[in-house]
Amino acid sequence: MSSPSSPPLDPMLVVEDLRVSFPNRDGGRTEAVRGVSFTLGRERLGIVGESGSGKSQTGRAILGLTAPEGRVSARRLAFNGVDLLHCTPRQRRELRGGRIAMVLQDPKFSLNPVMTIGDQVVETLRAHTRVAAREARARAIAALLSVQIDDPERVYRLYPHEVSGGMGQRAMIAMMLIANPDLLIADEPTSALDVTVQLQVLAVLDALVVRRGMGLIFVSHDLRLVSTFCDRILVMYAGQVVEEVSAGGLADARHPYTRGLLNCLPRLGEDRHPLPTLDRRPEWAL
Repeated sequence: MSSPSSPPLDPMLVVEDLRVSFPNRDGGRTEAVRGVSFTLGRERLGIVGESGSGKSQTGRAILGLTAPEGRVSARRLAFNGVDLLHCTPRQRRELRGGRIAMVLQDPKFSLNPVMTIGDQVVETLRAHTRVAAREARARAIAALLSVQIDDPERVYRLYPHEVSGGMGQRAMIAMMLIANPDLLIADEPTSALDVTVQLQVLAVLDALVVRRGMGLIFVSHDLRLVSTFCDRILVMYAGQVVEEVSAGGLADARHPYTRGLLNCLPRLGEDRHPLPTLDRRPEWAL
């Protein structure tokens, strides 16, 4: 699905020295994201790392969803020329969900349990587009069909608890894409799914990125999954990007953290029980 690529010459998203901090118990602040920099064009960019490495906080900062107690700063954080740090609340509302969308980790916690799937998709559309109720319903059903939901009219009427995890995740993707965003941030969109459904969701994302020409930030802890799906990979540790590689060049990664992650993966034909554990070094966090 992917091929090695270089950073885009004319990026839609520019992130320079992004920092996100939160207050700690000592009265100071702890940086969850420390000096992250990258650019994104109409491509698939993977961000990988362990839990707590700052992957999700990077995506939330771009979308303006950092918790109120969090503090976000950057030398530059721009989307298609719009300064995301200093844009007005109205500009931010227009961008969020309209031109930049985010698929969160688990539909059980992301979907509203007291609204039908269809009503939630329609709500997203009407938040960004003036459209009559009948047309909104038709477009919502078309959006559900576009993510390979076989009977979208039936699913439109269902509540989140009445659908499987894979179908709920596809409904989330439909909801985020119905306003035709230019950038999609997918935060662990396959983590709660079995392998077969993972492949279905990835195929949906792949087809939509190619067909719509979107930019995609794919956040994951699964190096192997990201290497088969994305064009470029950022490896994060302790809030920092420690390495950037093309997906095709992952096997040639040089940073000891990336090499350590790769060494911990199971391999066919080898007895690796128990699997090796990562030997973290203090200097990686500096």
